[in-house]
Amino acid sequence: MRYPVVIHKDQNSDYGVTVPDMPGCFSAGESIEEALDMAKDAILCHIEGLLIDDEKIPQPSPIDKHWDNSEFEGGKFMLVEINPSEISGKAVRINITIPEKVLAKVDKYVARNGGNRSALMTEAIFEIMCKQEHQAA
Repeated sequence: MRYPVVIHKDQNSDYGVTVPDMPGCFSAGESIEEALDMAKDAILCHIEGLLIDDEKIPQPSPIDKHWDNSEFEGGKFMLVEINPSEISGKAVRINITIPEKVLAKVDKYVARNGGNRSALMTEAIFEIMCKQEHQAA
């Protein structure tokens, strides 16, 4: 999942990061790279808190949705990729049944793109649930 972020810098300050799709989610860093790394951690932490509170997870929106928002004027828009399988907490082993041909496709996808079955399935499940929660709202 790729969330849009806005990087801003005032004179004599670190780079600040705002996550428009997650009110109250902010971060900062001494460099743009550090600010983006810290933003990833902030987004994962924010999502973890929402999960604990059984709140809806905000779906990433297109960057252009936020362009005209005066709150982000002067900022630079970027995307931060997060993997829901990186949310802290104990991983729980489960047993699932999946068609053999689908599993073969999963394995090919993972081999091409990196990661593993669990991470891919966690991300897919997370995205489906996120979309459905927002469609129901």
